[in-house]
Amino acid sequence: MNLYSVRMGIAAIAFGIAGNGMVATGAYADEFSFTATNSTNTTITEILVSENKSDWGYFEIGSGIKPGVTVNLVWDQSTNSENCAQWVKASYADGSESEPAKFDFCEDGLEIDF
Repeated sequence: MNLYSVRMGIAAIAFGIAGNGMVATGAYADEFSFTATNSTNTTITEILVSENKSDWGYFEIGSGIKPGVTVNLVWDQSTNSENCAQWVKASYADGSESEPAKFDFCEDGLEIDF
């Protein structure tokens, strides 16, 4: 066996390990999804989330969630290091906002009604 073969073997093992890590990360990210239902008469324009009720991020919901519609939302993988417990609120087309409420996003089958 020559040095080139050893290097290629090590590279193949490294890529195999990295590939397994990517599969595990993808499965992990799939766990962080939930459904959001708009039970109001006004379109939801933003869904905002925060660990501390001060710094708010948002979910990409396109042109909004129309009244009576339920959507499935998935957390971005960049948030995997955050706490499961997050504050959530909705902004509406009429300029109003819902009161923040705390949810555990690690919970399977989480459903949020706005």
